[in-house]
Amino acid sequence: MSVPESTSAAGKGPIPMNGGYAWAVLVMLTATYTVSFIDRQVLNLLIDPIKSDLGATDTQMSLLQGLAFIVAYIAFIPLFGRLADTRNRRNLVVFGVVTWSAFTILCGFATSLETLFFGRAGVGAAEAALGPAAWSLISDYFTKEKLPRAMSVFLMGPYLGGGLALIFGGLVIGSATVLSETIPALSDFAAWQLTFIFVGAPGVVLGLAMLIVREPPRQATAGAVLDDRRFSLGEVAGFLWERRKFYLRFFAAMALVTVVLYALPAWMPSVLIRNYGADPGNVGLVFGALVLVMGSLGVLSGPLVGALIRKRGHKSSVIICVVIAAVALVPICALIPVAPTYATVMGVAALATFFYSFPQAMSASALQVATPNRMRGVVTSIYTFILSGFGLGVAPTLVALLTDFVFHDPARVNQSLAIVCAVSAALAAWLGYGTLPHFRRALEAEEAEAARLAAEQSAT
Repeated sequence: MSVPESTSAAGKGPIPMNGGYAWAVLVMLTATYTVSFIDRQVLNLLIDPIKSDLGATDTQMSLLQGLAFIVAYIAFIPLFGRLADTRNRRNLVVFGVVTWSAFTILCGFATSLETLFFGRAGVGAAEAALGPAAWSLISDYFTKEKLPRAMSVFLMGPYLGGGLALIFGGLVIGSATVLSETIPALSDFAAWQLTFIFVGAPGVVLGLAMLIVREPPRQATAGAVLDDRRFSLGEVAGFLWERRKFYLRFFAAMALVTVVLYALPAWMPSVLIRNYGADPGNVGLVFGALVLVMGSLGVLSGPLVGALIRKRGHKSSVIICVVIAAVALVPICALIPVAPTYATVMGVAALATFFYSFPQAMSASALQVATPNRMRGVVTSIYTFILSGFGLGVAPTLVALLTDFVFHDPARVNQSLAIVCAVSAALAAWLGYGTLPHFRRALEAEEAEAARLAAEQSAT
């Protein structure tokens, strides 16, 4: 079977799908996604130092973690989703990476909750550019058969980024005194401020490096090059309404899994510090390494398990993986407040990290193969809008509200975390199971359309 290839938009010759250049671009996109999560999640390790310096409560810190980021993110992602369908996607990635990195550095100069809120909002607005553009690019660099594996590599970004944010943050906190003495210009900065500055700077360089990436031609699911038709927003809305039984259930199930994905990394460092007396610098190194390793293993394992399920004749293997992960997360999350030792709760966190990352590549692939190419940017933006809204906008704050207003005790954050995560996972399992027949119908419809396009091109 020959590998599809076509001339790039830049006119520099053919770009073989699944080829070495495609994998090189994938590595660069994964690096940008990793940087985005470093900048997004480094705040999780800095909660207690910032609280101490700025006099904040858990609820106020949760608003910095979630609301500050997500309001800007969801305000801009529809725009960037539309631009990903109609404009140069590589340029959107470059703009996003450079801009959010600059705002991360700006957070290091914050001296109040208000200025820190502004910096976090800037990070959120700029990060909205990455998802729709990157997902659409990957779908045009890889065939449908290779797409789950490619997506699993790209979706290692959150776990690499989340882990490195904690590791690097822990190193900076531990080295803050030495840095201040060695570099006099840094002597007036607190350790948490230095962390923002040092994690933001590499992103500017990486964003500019993305200028070497070539914009590929847009492909149909079957690998046939699409015509240049651009769907109106009304046509996209009509398409989504027609297939609403799939999209609504799918979006809701993944949003609830994402609650676990964001709530656990956001508050597990505080659980370890408050309930087990762990040192913040050590938490950053150990928990960061755990997130990096177990998250990466989970997201890479999803396509392998999905392939085994598909070989047994189940075309909905991508959705089955979502259900498996959600079911497993329920008892795992419920164990958080009853873990007797530091080592035990770290083991629980490791299992939870593996399973909330397990379905991510498969769900991303499901969305791409069930959606026409020129609608993928908008549909991906809606998907990330909903997932980020629940994950960042709701998850950290739900945990904080339970801790502050139900339990009235910061030390009971472990119970709040367990309740939010276990209940969300149970609902996700129920909705995911209900998605299965609707996904099969959506997939069959898109495959039929791709076959029609390929037949028309062969005839001409």
